[in-house]
Amino acid sequence: MSASRQAIKRHQTRLRQCARCPHMTGPPVTGNAVVSPVLLVGQAPGPKEIESRKPFAWTAGKTLFGWFSQIGVEENVFRAGVYMAAVCRCFPGKTPRGGDRVPSREEVDNCGQWLQAELRLLQPKLVLPVGKLAIQQFMPVTKLDEVIGKQYRVHLEKGTADIVPLPHPSGASPWHRVEPGKGLLQRALATSPLVSFSLVLGLWLVLNNIPGIRRMRQEGFRQSFLRKSLKDRRV
Repeated sequence: MSASRQAIKRHQTRLRQCARCPHMTGPPVTGNAVVSPVLLVGQAPGPKEIESRKPFAWTAGKTLFGWFSQIGVEENVFRAGVYMAAVCRCFPGKTPRGGDRVPSREEVDNCGQWLQAELRLLQPKLVLPVGKLAIQQFMPVTKLDEVIGKQYRVHLEKGTADIVPLPHPSGASPWHRVEPGKGLLQRALATSPLVSFSLVLGLWLVLNNIPGIRRMRQEGFRQSFLRKSLKDRRV
């Protein structure tokens, strides 16, 4: 049985107090405290995410939510209905050349304890790892084109989950904008777990009385979502 929202909120309160990694810049970033069957796992926040205190808040986020919009799930709906985690929750900083530093093995292990706790609490049915570092937490991978565009079933500590790996939407990488990455991304978005996810998320939000869904309905998100879902279903 998955956790209650209060258990998730207690978990996030402890997480935001974490200071295990001296070379990371915090505070740790968390998504909404939503009890969801869907878990998105990013790599690590950037400086804009640290400022805004929410994951995928800047240009990579615009690209990522653009992908989900293609299957009928707008950003507000996604944030309200999907638990958003990451391999590391603090900003790793920059390299001398100006790029984002890759977290060390120790930093990944430190923060991995939070991710493992979330997997136990949520017992997700669908996991969306975004980027190579995130995918590696669930399966071995050397090249993205070996895993993107496919779905997998993995055994977690509690139960099993479908895994649909996605590339990282960073503007620094052209992988998802050129072939074969561009085509493999579209294939990933068309996998049956993601198609099912796009069809049922709006209904799941309503049935579970997720905070904020009433406002979203007033803004037209739910109507837009359902129209898109019905259209896709007819196709």
